Amino acid sequence: MRATSGQSHAPVEGLTLFGAGVTLEHIMNKQAKIAELRHLVARYGLPPDRAPVPLGHAGADAVLGGGLAPGALHEVFAAGWSAGGFAVLLAMRAAGTKPLFWVRPDYEAMEYGTLSPNGLLELGGDPSRLFVVRTRNASDALSAANDILACPHAGALLLEIEDNPRCLDLVASRRLAFAAQESGVTAVMLRCGAQAQASAALTRWQVSSAPSHEDDDDWGAPVFDAALVRHRLGGLGHFLMYWNPEDVCFDTAYPGAVAAAAFDRPADPQERVA
Repeated sequence: MRATSGQSHAPVEGLTLFGAGVTLEHIMNKQAKIAELRHLVARYGLPPDRAPVPLGHAGADAVLGGGLAPGALHEVFAAGWSAGGFAVLLAMRAAGTKPLFWVRPDYEAMEYGTLSPNGLLELGGDPSRLFVVRTRNASDALSAANDILACPHAGALLLEIEDNPRCLDLVASRRLAFAAQESGVTAVMLRCGAQAQASAALTRWQVSSAPSHEDDDDWGAPVFDAALVRHRLGGLGHFLMYWNPEDVCFDTAYPGAVAAAAFDRPADPQERVA
């Protein structure tokens, strides 16, 4: 680019300026804007770097980059009745020793039943740290969820929303994700009987039950067939995840935990071929 007559050349930080007065003014304006942005960041703060929460399953943790990202929105879609248990355990793992809030509309509570405190205790949870919030409808559940996510003293939120209500759109999920990021509270959204739609969730899981090992003395310890079908920060995966109530974490499921498909085996066990 050529300089026209009357324009001056002045080196500023290694750059040659054409029309130095105008350019310097432009630089000063940019510096003022940067200073203003820095002041805004210092005033309101940015979320600090948060270490991922290991789930305990080596394969899943590797794909997730060390574990479940805290301060984010995660979705669990039900491919069977066991998805509710997986979502509870996922939220319980994320909450740690802090309170866990479970928000669900009345209809979900009547349709799918309530959680047994003794059952939660057998799975390694602490019923005294679980707070169940029942609302009239999905819209009220979203409102309650946003209020809970605004409190940094909460450990995790489990939000149960059935089907695809109008109130749960992309904007609503962005509000949840933003609130979780600001406070650091992990949000797990359980979707029963729902179709996947646009969402701000960081991860999305498709979960169904898997058979426990036939020689397992801990017959009550569940095994989940969990597929990570969406992950904004990394890869995907399909895992058999065994819940270990002793260590309160997921673990690798026993080899051979998945049974053959129904059409591959005879109805009479005596007729099976070894």
